[in-house]
Amino acid sequence: MAFLENIFSLIDMRSFSSVWFWIVLALYWSAASQFVLGASFDLIMRARKDAGQNMDDLQTLVAIHVRRKLTLMRRTGHWIVGFAAALLTLIVMLAFVYWLEIAQAVFFLIFPMMLVRLLELRLSFRIEREALHGAKLCRALLRFRFWVQFLGVITIFITAIWGMLHVLSRSALSF
Repeated sequence: MAFLENIFSLIDMRSFSSVWFWIVLALYWSAASQFVLGASFDLIMRARKDAGQNMDDLQTLVAIHVRRKLTLMRRTGHWIVGFAAALLTLIVMLAFVYWLEIAQAVFFLIFPMMLVRLLELRLSFRIEREALHGAKLCRALLRFRFWVQFLGVITIFITAIWGMLHVLSRSALSF
């Protein structure tokens, strides 16, 4: 046990006090909210305004991504879910049992994005089931984007609070 603690103390990095972590976090959520099922926000808005070629492009692009995502999940979904659960369990154990700051930072990056991917999968099944197209498709994509942005704001807030408390407790206790 002492051997593991020595190794963990060697690899413990100060993530929350690094400006690079916060830049990565901001870019991560910016990219997540910019593209919805492969379609960029500006394409969705252009398709919503004029339903000509832009709407056809949007529907084709979304259909390709939905078909790819659902085919992958139907073939290997159980393996993906198992691997993701094992990876998340490892990160949670390192972060909140061994109190590794780098694992805590990775947890605050990965866990919310797993939720986004589950919501994206749910939207893909809905698009396939209801055969969404036209204005209904745009509305569904924009609603999904809103919820991704909402989750991003909540995640950044919680991460900032956790990181601030972590940095303050480290500096106050001289660890």
